[in-house]
Amino acid sequence: MFVIHEVSKQTGISVRTLRYYEEIGLLFPSAKTEGGHRLYGEEELKTLQQIVFLKTLGFRLKDIQTLLNESLDWVESLDHQLAFVQEEQNKLQQMESAILGLQNAFAIEGSLNESLIQKIIKLSNQSNEKKQALRKQIFTDADLKLIKKLPNLNRNDPHSLEWLGLLGQLKQLRGNYDAGSDPVQRIIKRMMEKAAEEYKGNESFLEKMWEIRKSSLQSEQIGLYPLEEDFIYFIEQAFTIYEIKNSQEGDLQQ
Repeated sequence: MFVIHEVSKQTGISVRTLRYYEEIGLLFPSAKTEGGHRLYGEEELKTLQQIVFLKTLGFRLKDIQTLLNESLDWVESLDHQLAFVQEEQNKLQQMESAILGLQNAFAIEGSLNESLIQKIIKLSNQSNEKKQALRKQIFTDADLKLIKKLPNLNRNDPHSLEWLGLLGQLKQLRGNYDAGSDPVQRIIKRMMEKAAEEYKGNESFLEKMWEIRKSSLQSEQIGLYPLEEDFIYFIEQAFTIYEIKNSQEGDLQQ
């Protein structure tokens, strides 16, 4: 038999908590000394171990009490608890997605305002089922496979980070350089190289994506990062200039 302070020392559970468990009828001492000290035996220690285990699984004390009284189906209860844990995981994943989105948006924009924050959070929490349904209306099965390769604001893989970094550099340059300047054209060149590496032979897909990108509504519906119309126009100008220069250089080499 152990007095309450010995039980607390062995288990790491405070005396206050043990007394509270007794108060709510969860764990009673097996006896008390003449001096009124609580005594716990082997059975009580086993019960305490079960309480700790069930708390680790996330069960509430009220549910634990019911389980210990064996009046609740363990299988049904564990199924319910698993569903709860999975729901919490989904919430955490949404939170992680939103945080990554805000971090990457800051890298692109250099700052964040309330309007953009709201858009990013909305984008991160967007219903995946609704987004996929809209994509199926617009794209072919082959296109849908390519969409998975697109950079994603809510991921931190090297592929996405490089694309987002290139966008961020263009944003910074736009205020001081025109679309045909060397610094801007160097970034456009790298974008073209990446597009060729990742989507070779799928130019029609890239053209379709760009047309969608120019529509803020369609971009939002399929889950693309929100870009201002004037920035999209700047990028389009830069790409047009790049293609003209490349075409002229090709003619000179012939």
